Amino acid sequence: MIARRAQEIPPFLVMDVLERAQELERQGADVIHLEVGEPDFDVPDCVREAACAALCTGYTHYTHSLGDAELREAICAHYARTYGVEVSPAQVVVTSGTSPAMLLLFGALLDAGDEVILSDPGYACYPNFVRFVDGVPAYVPVYEEDGFQYRPEIIAERLGPCSKAILINSPSNPTGNLLSLERMRALAQLPPFIVSDEIYHGLVYEGQEHSILEVSERAFVLNGFSKLYAMTGLRLGYVIAPHEFVRPIQKLQQNLFICPNSAVQRAGIAALESAGEDVARMKHTYNQRRRFMIGRLRELGFGLTVEPTGAFYVFCNASHLSTDSLALAFDILEKAHVGVTPGIDFGPQGEGYLRFSYANSLHKIAEGLDRLEDYLCRYHGHQAASGGEDR
Repeated sequence: MIARRAQEIPPFLVMDVLERAQELERQGADVIHLEVGEPDFDVPDCVREAACAALCTGYTHYTHSLGDAELREAICAHYARTYGVEVSPAQVVVTSGTSPAMLLLFGALLDAGDEVILSDPGYACYPNFVRFVDGVPAYVPVYEEDGFQYRPEIIAERLGPCSKAILINSPSNPTGNLLSLERMRALAQLPPFIVSDEIYHGLVYEGQEHSILEVSERAFVLNGFSKLYAMTGLRLGYVIAPHEFVRPIQKLQQNLFICPNSAVQRAGIAALESAGEDVARMKHTYNQRRRFMIGRLRELGFGLTVEPTGAFYVFCNASHLSTDSLALAFDILEKAHVGVTPGIDFGPQGEGYLRFSYANSLHKIAEGLDRLEDYLCRYHGHQAASGGEDR
């Protein structure tokens, strides 16, 4: 008999879209991918060279279960340099990606029935990690007119005796919006722990991202190297935890994963210390794509009350086309050969929206949105407004 947790876990719908797109590509279709949140850049040269050098010089054995000591020091130096906060290397647990970090964190934090406050819409996998360790997702709606930011007063009303943590993600997936420092401070004053997913930090084009560690010590940070350094396939992340949680997280790591990849950890050091120019170049390119996509989507009639300023996503209101975002996304894929992510993947409040990723070349983005315009004209009787900016 298949275990309940495996039977009940929902699919990650963006992967269903991607896998259907790949089927179409095997049949000869040319698909434009605006669905997946993966940088289209190769890793910086310094990262590649460090990984190769590590393999050649014997970094092929287990490391400490907390991670390479030099990498943990480099992470602390990064947080001091970027946010002005002091973190001890003893608070850092390096993991094989941010997803394992999340599993370890929730495994150490949650007992059965403990609640984690999650935004709706929010990253699709968060509730599944919470449920996997018998925690309970507790959803709080966030609204387009607020830029999908939490309203601390609504969270305060939602808290109960089982409320153990509040999860924040700024810049956010799927919305690309930032949580203001004022709202972050207000959340930090509430009783639960704060879990801050900071994986898109560094990819901010207007305004300034803030680490939760600037306003609270009763907090956990999830972060990694996949997005900022285009290291998705190298699988390297980390959790920064209050001191009392480090040993419990470490014991889970020892049993479940032993340690992260030793050579990749050396590449992580190079990323933190030497990849600044590469990051600046990628960030400049992302911002060009962001401005183009925002202008073009608005020209096509999609709703966008607050412009996204971080990550590499635009979360658009498409309710004028359909209130079934999954069916709409697959219809666009089948008829226009453009992959987009249905808003329902991110929660009930995401229904009626589509997420577009600009982690693709400007040429591909332009072609994909031209195909989308043709699709709208053919199947929805849509006429794009003339004279849209950034066309």
